[in-house]
Amino acid sequence: MEEYAPLASLSLTHVHYNPADRISYICAWLALVPQGLCIVYATLIWSNREVEILLMFAGQMACEALNWGLKRYIKEERPRAMHGKGYGMPSSHAQFVTFFSLTLAMFLLFRHVPHPTETHTPFTFFQRLLLSILAMISAAAVASSRVYLNYHTPKQVLVGAAAGAVFAFLWFAFTTCLRRAGWVDWGLDTYLARQLRMRDLVVEEDLVDSGWGRWEERRMKRRALEGARKTR
Repeated sequence: MEEYAPLASLSLTHVHYNPADRISYICAWLALVPQGLCIVYATLIWSNREVEILLMFAGQMACEALNWGLKRYIKEERPRAMHGKGYGMPSSHAQFVTFFSLTLAMFLLFRHVPHPTETHTPFTFFQRLLLSILAMISAAAVASSRVYLNYHTPKQVLVGAAAGAVFAFLWFAFTTCLRRAGWVDWGLDTYLARQLRMRDLVVEEDLVDSGWGRWEERRMKRRALEGARKTR
């Protein structure tokens, strides 16, 4: 009988949980949030070409690189009941979602200044505050799930959250300096950025309203032309 090399498991979306525990099952799905957010990042960058989203994703990847380095520097093992691979300090999930939620909150509260249009009324500051709180509560749920599933100790999750928070503040300050110094505008004027149709509209308008006014104007003109043809 022909022998084959033992197969390996791609653990990117492989989560251990207790099938008899409904909370454990929910936590298993929460563990997939970072992967889902990466898909959201890629989709928004490709479809909207917004430089703000690209900067946020660059910070997210830099935060992941920091976590990779910290784990190999600290070299603290995961809980004994855990069957996963790699070191556990700090928790990459906690660091990922903390960076995301805080960066999103700071953008919504301090950088995002949407203006109302004829077809859309943007969220008020209070609504953006509620959305920010919801994002942070969701991040806390993802981080807590890592402890519940025995992938990390509470200390590893707390350190991961602290690392993500510090990096989020530093990255937001860094991108603010880039904007004030004119580097973002310079980057958008480069040949590559113009060929990729990169833009910087989400700071002053909502993603849901992007292009909607132009679409409404074109649709009304088309209907007016069709109505004029029918009356002839």
